[in-house]
Amino acid sequence: MAAGLHEELSWREMIYDGTEGVRDALAAGPLTGYIGFDPTASSLHVGSLLQVMALARVQRAGHSPIAVVGGGTGLIGDPSGKTQERTLLTVAEVDENLSGIRAQLSRFLDFDAKANPARIVNNADWLVPMEMMSFLRDIGKHFTVNYMIAKESVRRRLESEDGISYTEFSYLLLQAYDVVMLFDRFHCTLQMGGSDQWGNITAGIDLLRKLRGAKAHGLVLPLVTTSGGVKFGKTEAGAVWLDPARTSPFRFHQFWLNTDDRDVVRYLKFFTFLSHAEIEALARATAERPQDREAQRALANAVTATVHGDEQVRRAERAAQVLFGGSFDGVSVADILMVFDDAPSTELTFDADGMPITDLLARVKLAGSKSEAARLLKGGGVYVNNERITDEKARLTVGDAIGGELFVLRKGRRDQHIVRVRR
Repeated sequence: MAAGLHEELSWREMIYDGTEGVRDALAAGPLTGYIGFDPTASSLHVGSLLQVMALARVQRAGHSPIAVVGGGTGLIGDPSGKTQERTLLTVAEVDENLSGIRAQLSRFLDFDAKANPARIVNNADWLVPMEMMSFLRDIGKHFTVNYMIAKESVRRRLESEDGISYTEFSYLLLQAYDVVMLFDRFHCTLQMGGSDQWGNITAGIDLLRKLRGAKAHGLVLPLVTTSGGVKFGKTEAGAVWLDPARTSPFRFHQFWLNTDDRDVVRYLKFFTFLSHAEIEALARATAERPQDREAQRALANAVTATVHGDEQVRRAERAAQVLFGGSFDGVSVADILMVFDDAPSTELTFDADGMPITDLLARVKLAGSKSEAARLLKGGGVYVNNERITDEKARLTVGDAIGGELFVLRKGRRDQHIVRVRR
């Protein structure tokens, strides 16, 4: 089973580069591999998801995965792919972020597997206790400055206006030392990461060879962008997080559902566990019937189920019906608020005999006046809970509210307003 990992990653287009002999090393038998995660936030975002999926595939292929959460290196900051110095985190901030990331990784990795359980390791365990003199003598002497400034991540920063601090310049040595410690503690011989990590990965391989006379391998993944050249996971609203408190499961599902036809097959390979045959079938469906968006639905459902669970997929699908004008039947108040979380809202008190709809539209400013509201109603441009209302004399009562708690008002196709019933 272990012999198939390189082939699996290859057909999924997840290999950007690798060290010489890495294919043979993977085929020779089960080994231990790691990927590092930077604890700059209490949640991972979808920009980290390719690395998470790669580690999950390592385990599924029979190898032993280690997620190294950089509690030590996170105090310094990795210059790779960055144009300026990061804001340094405190120890307390790093510890809080570590806790959130651990919980999310457990959705992908099996920490109780008998043959090859996953591990989460904090590199602060060996980096923080290290004395500076020992570090300079035992590690620093194995790297020339010429070697370090030749690395792309360092060279780019040296060419920038702000340059690079000694703090971040030393990051490469710290990550290289991680490789030695992981080899000593777990006989880890495979490093994986994004393609921007190639310099750090090869530095670790060199240090392990010098200090232990041992051989390790590296394999890097492509940096994911959209077909339009935009960095993957970046939206107008910001990053798409795995934490449901930061990005709701509905918005998460919608993010994947909105994938461009040009990207969807590649993302199915990257971010789902669907088989080669299943993805090929979805690719044909996209080519022959793109309007059905069958591949996008499969992608959104698969990734959301992995990250948030099957129930959240069902809730997201029901909520999507509401967003596109479907019935509110069977949709909870909580899900409706999730769908319209960015819509303006007003809290109002309703009398026992209700409120004229013209008054309501004017009060929430969907109409400039009651007379304008009446014209909108006659023209068929007003919807209450996705039902068109044309009677300008209609009244809304608490009994008409969804769950007795809220109304969703819509003018035309886009202007939404949530009215909460004040108790």
